[in-house]
Amino acid sequence: MSAHPKWLKLIPLIGFISVGLGSAVLYLARLALYSPDVSWDRKNNPEPWNKLSPTDQYKFLAVSTDYKSLKKERPSF
Repeated sequence: MSAHPKWLKLIPLIGFISVGLGSAVLYLARLALYSPDVSWDRKNNPEPWNKLSPTDQYKFLAVSTDYKSLKKERPSF
């Protein structure tokens, strides 16, 4: 017989699930707060994607793009 209770085996599972849920919540919060596609204030900033400069990095991971060297290739509105 084992001296450990049966629920002790669930501690790693609970830990991994907690880390996964925490990461998902933090990623969704980042998307909601920093994404140019989301507009929380429609009166003062109805189109936040038009105020982005080409050097603003809004993607989570940019593998081969250097945003500091990009030039403006779109019209100003």
